[in-house]
Amino acid sequence: MVNMKRMLEKYKFFEGLDDRCLELLAECATNVEFEEGAFILRQGEAADHFIVIRKGKVIVEIYSPGRGPITIQTLEKGDILGWSWLVPPYQWCYDARSVEKTRAISFDARCLRAKCDEDHGLGYDLFKRLVPVIDQRMQAARKQLVNLYGGPAC
Repeated sequence: MVNMKRMLEKYKFFEGLDDRCLELLAECATNVEFEEGAFILRQGEAADHFIVIRKGKVIVEIYSPGRGPITIQTLEKGDILGWSWLVPPYQWCYDARSVEKTRAISFDARCLRAKCDEDHGLGYDLFKRLVPVIDQRMQAARKQLVNLYGGPAC
């Protein structure tokens, strides 16, 4: 757990969190690896984790009938993947797959939700950090829709 805490301290997403919060998060974290082409998230499946990419590249995509998969965003080292674990019914609303071998830190969603229920300060800190990720993902999806269907860009 001490090594995991040190690992978390390296990423901007966790910058400024106190030691207690980092230790709580580390208790829910494990290292994972995905081979090139592996699906990390599948739309409609249970959102049971979120990921911090340590190395590699992941694309976030949605499926469009008649068009197939549409890439929304490409994520790399330090990026966060997954926020649906926060929102009932806890199901992914997009797919994500590695486009090269990817190493990441995966956080168990049930563990995190339980820790956030016990420690509202931790929950608020995580929420504040995830809202910009959600916004960024929504803006990327909007940009792709504008590119596909036309219309004014912001």
